[in-house]
Amino acid sequence: MNQTELTKFKEIVASAQRIVIVQADNPDADSLGSSLALEHILEDQGKHTVMYCGVDIPGYLRYLSGWDRVVKDLPSQFDASIIVDASTTTLLEKLNDSGQLSWISSKPCAVLDHHTIVEKKIDFAAVTLCEDTVSSTGELIYSLSKSLEWPVSQLAGENIMTAILGDTQGLTNDLTRASTYSVMSELVALGVDRPALEELRRAYSKMPPEIYKYKAALINRTELLAEGQIATVTIPQPEINEFSPLYNPGPLIQNDMLQVTGVRLAIVFKYYTDGKITAAIRANPGSGVAGDLAGKMGGGGHPFASGFKIVSSRPLDEVKSECIKFATQLLANTKQG
Repeated sequence: MNQTELTKFKEIVASAQRIVIVQADNPDADSLGSSLALEHILEDQGKHTVMYCGVDIPGYLRYLSGWDRVVKDLPSQFDASIIVDASTTTLLEKLNDSGQLSWISSKPCAVLDHHTIVEKKIDFAAVTLCEDTVSSTGELIYSLSKSLEWPVSQLAGENIMTAILGDTQGLTNDLTRASTYSVMSELVALGVDRPALEELRRAYSKMPPEIYKYKAALINRTELLAEGQIATVTIPQPEINEFSPLYNPGPLIQNDMLQVTGVRLAIVFKYYTDGKITAAIRANPGSGVAGDLAGKMGGGGHPFASGFKIVSSRPLDEVKSECIKFATQLLANTKQG
């Protein structure tokens, strides 16, 4: 870890009393878990924190106690900001569109992330701690806290564990390293009950009947391309509007896509009526090309989870074709390697 950046980060936190913790517009277990962990860690030091996200927290993440403290309105008064699990302005669209990104840039800002392949880096950040040697931003926060000798409570530990489990797919993908298991062991010793967290996650992951039927429709129209190595499905705007409040269509289907024999890469495209196209990319172990693929399409992420956004009103078929072409090439190179 860069000691100069670490010192700067410590100074920003020490000098600030009111700190806003910012998530990207696509919250997941890592971003929410990291935000909640930081809230506990910083408030235990006497800081006042506000957690911000530009969109509603998805229902499947609401098993995390404190999710309802995340607000969609950026506070008008704060001394510094910490952006978690995002090091690109493309994931802060709501702040950019509202003009509030300038509020963030006008105050000391720190970025904590583990995605090293990104477009449009947050160049106004005073500190960027971006480590690809950790499984998740949650693990990075735990490492930071130990380096800075900040106490980590059991509540903070529960959120850090949730963040780690989210990005490692339950410690099953190649983001899981020896250090990750060490951190998990320390969190258990701290009193974090992993089975209890898993039971809560399962309870909140249950589907309403209409979502169950919708999942069947998504499975039915999933395409298997590149000799079955790439699974894709497209979600149009009307379905986003109808089903997202109940269950995010991406997480609903993507893990199942990766479970198909021969599939190495799963891509969920979302197509909006204004011409915007987004893609969530997930890779199976041994096929860590997600970050490189997103980078070629103007996005970013890490080898097993990434994404990109197209806002230039390009035809959907053209974007998909280009994405599949790059993906096929990357998988072929990985296989040869």
